[in-house]
Amino acid sequence: MASATYDGPAIRAEGLVKVFGEHRALDGVDLEVQRGQVLGLLGPNGAGKTTAVRVLTTLLDADGGSASVAGIDVAEDPDKVRSVIGLTGQYAAVDEYLTGFENLEMVGQLFQMPRKRARARATELLERFDLVEAGNRPSKTYSGGMRRRLDIAASLIAGPQVLFLDEPTTGLDPRSRLAMWEFIEDLVTDGTTILLTTQYLDEADRLADTIAVIDRGKVIARGTADELKAQVGGERLVFTVADAADLGRLAEAVGPLGVDAPVSDQATRRLTLPIQGGAPVLREALDRADGIALVDAGLRRPDLDDVFLTLTGHAAEDDEQTPGTDTEEVGS
Repeated sequence: MASATYDGPAIRAEGLVKVFGEHRALDGVDLEVQRGQVLGLLGPNGAGKTTAVRVLTTLLDADGGSASVAGIDVAEDPDKVRSVIGLTGQYAAVDEYLTGFENLEMVGQLFQMPRKRARARATELLERFDLVEAGNRPSKTYSGGMRRRLDIAASLIAGPQVLFLDEPTTGLDPRSRLAMWEFIEDLVTDGTTILLTTQYLDEADRLADTIAVIDRGKVIARGTADELKAQVGGERLVFTVADAADLGRLAEAVGPLGVDAPVSDQATRRLTLPIQGGAPVLREALDRADGIALVDAGLRRPDLDDVFLTLTGHAAEDDEQTPGTDTEEVGS
């Protein structure tokens, strides 16, 4: 039994396994999130992020391992877990024929809140998410960003201790993404614990206290953004070629200048080479690449893109799917 005074990790998963046919969507996943912090679960489509969220929020039963939220065992007491969490999926789950206010009031009543309390909470959340003027309009008239805000507002109607945000900025324009980041930061300031799944590296960098990198159902690295970047270290030469077939020739030409082997990515036609020496090395690399059609070339410090590429051998925006992975399994 857990309560608001529970002082252990807000979320804990140990050895989570989930199998769909012959595909292991989760293959021994360990996660831990402290109260009042944000864990960024970072990985490409199909990595296992959404499956992990669905297990932790009681929507799927794990095939192995254990998990708890606010000290409550997910498998043993799912109803109790649901009473302390909020969940926002990849797509806004609002009734487009109801107004924003009616959507929030309905969710409150589903939580068995007294009608007066549900209406008061709906009004409060419309104000908090800057939806007051749109509150009496059918939500089908809302923009994508407004629908996402309404969806998150609905997930907060009962004041959850722990909030799961599954790719909350999917499909939003840059301005709406920035606004959503600010809302999430406000929630954390108010003490909400958040597990945030994302395939956007800049999103994890900005919002997460700690990051777990997941790929093909396994957590392959964890730490703060700075700690993960430090694993990669140094400077990077980054080349984008016009023809992916030239990546091998480029790697052979510039590889001897690196302090480690170059990493090529066919999907983005990009080659990344760890170096020391800065601009003079870039100039020599460009000389060596003479005759290869380059779209772009530059020198930069490592970021989370480099971390992901180094750890997995492919870019975070890769969108290849394996049968039974997250996207197929949840219909996203």
